[in-house]
Amino acid sequence: MTAARRVRPEARRFLRRRKRDLLRLAAWSLLESAHTFLGGYGVARALDDGFLAGRTGTGLLWLTVAAAGTLLGGLAVRGVFGGLAGLVEPLRDGLVRRAVSHALDAAVADPARAESAAGGAAVSRLTHQTEIARDSFAGLVLTARSFVFTALGALLGMAALEPALTLVVLPPLLLGLGMFLATLAPMAAVQRAFLDADEALSARVGAVGAGLRDVVACGGERHVAAEAGRLIDAEARLSRRLARWAAVRTLALGAAGRLPVVALLLATPWLLRGGVTAGALLGALTYLVQALLPALDALMTAVGAAGTRLLVVLERFTDPPADPPARPARPRPPALLRPVPPAAELRGVTFAYGPGARPVLDGLDLVVEPGEHLAVVGPSGIGKSTLTALLAGLLAPTGGTVAVTGVPALLPQQAYVFTGTVLDNLRYLRPDATPAQVQRAVDALGLAPLIRRLGGQDAVIDPRRLSHGERQRLALGRAYLSPAPLLLLDEATCHLDPDTEEHAERALADRPGTLLVVAHRISSAVRADRVLVLDGDRAQCAPHDELLTRSQLYRDLVGLWQPDAA
Repeated sequence: MTAARRVRPEARRFLRRRKRDLLRLAAWSLLESAHTFLGGYGVARALDDGFLAGRTGTGLLWLTVAAAGTLLGGLAVRGVFGGLAGLVEPLRDGLVRRAVSHALDAAVADPARAESAAGGAAVSRLTHQTEIARDSFAGLVLTARSFVFTALGALLGMAALEPALTLVVLPPLLLGLGMFLATLAPMAAVQRAFLDADEALSARVGAVGAGLRDVVACGGERHVAAEAGRLIDAEARLSRRLARWAAVRTLALGAAGRLPVVALLLATPWLLRGGVTAGALLGALTYLVQALLPALDALMTAVGAAGTRLLVVLERFTDPPADPPARPARPRPPALLRPVPPAAELRGVTFAYGPGARPVLDGLDLVVEPGEHLAVVGPSGIGKSTLTALLAGLLAPTGGTVAVTGVPALLPQQAYVFTGTVLDNLRYLRPDATPAQVQRAVDALGLAPLIRRLGGQDAVIDPRRLSHGERQRLALGRAYLSPAPLLLLDEATCHLDPDTEEHAERALADRPGTLLVVAHRISSAVRADRVLVLDGDRAQCAPHDELLTRSQLYRDLVGLWQPDAA
């Protein structure tokens, strides 16, 4: 795979630089091997040396030893999670630095790119795709480590009980694992081709929908239908290939998970004739059913799901992001009629998470004027976060057009703060900010007490020691300082008290530029110039007082929010 070949060298360099963390992780994982070893070995000895020999006390003692191994397992898990941070957090920080570097290099090479949707997507990826990579990498490390050291403990335990047990179990285990590994590359290739075909079909359908009247007027229905039909047939063929590979993977999972048990049961008469005891057989079965096979199943599931996601995301970070496809130009009024373009404009925007899914946004039209303070409200799941992702360039609309002037900055609910100085975090989106500009942001948002508590602007902070509210306040300071003409706050103040939230929103609204806030308190909506109420295909946008008379949904939301505002 091209992606794997491009990612693999950088992965090796990353791991070589973190040998100490890997050794620490391995040291704690050895306790997990001991836990696995004692589990099956204790059961075997309890049966052979204890209960079958008529020595109940000895049997109970060995069972106690097996149970004590569980304490080692718990201790191992605690230490493993501590060591995991030494691998996961540097990966995320490295990806963030690389994304910023790519975006800045692209902007220097092509200043127009800094004003494109690709620039906005690069900025918004810092809080989305980096988290996907972080979570996927953590899951893979945990499951792969668990399988390796669990398998080590189980195989050593079977060898200690009777070497013949290992000879019976190991071949079918390796066969099933090999079958699974053999499916990874072709299945990933088919999956990538399927996603490409799906994107091509969605783009074609969106283009046809936007120009349907022209198609009918020119009599091009048959040609357009034939072209769309070819794309549909190609996607259907790839879908069937993907399903066949999924069946092969399921077969591999079954082989790896069941064949060792079947082989052990079939070989039981031969093993008994060779002098293998009943306790040793029960110990081997314990190793398989309670330790080895669950670890193998978790490994295959993680590699098949998280591994694919991690590879795709890391591929995006190994090369600078490509330019997005250009949207068709839309006629605009003469310059004299509109001297200043809108901060953002959506025309007939529809978005659905998948070809057959119900649209989250359906035919949305919206114009956000420069300098406007807009609040977005609506029930949970109605599409508020989807709207901010579309404006940030993180998502592409299924239909319609999204136009944004300049590169926006998106602040999600989970604020991103990295290990570094307070000043580095504040200047994250504007590295060349002067001390006066930084101080202006600190004063506007009232961050001075927080910064003093953290040790000053040059103090190095540990994100894990900050509360959610402290992270959000630092992120808000970063947004205030950024050059972005459009700020998108997706519940970015949800961990702040109402007074602090009001102060922050007023400061950001007074800042040059446009502010769009996904509101979670009625006070946020009241402060805004206008409020956008998302309600499926019946969205309404107007000032607060006007919406109270026009929108039943808005009145219901205000009624739910009122106690919180009080």
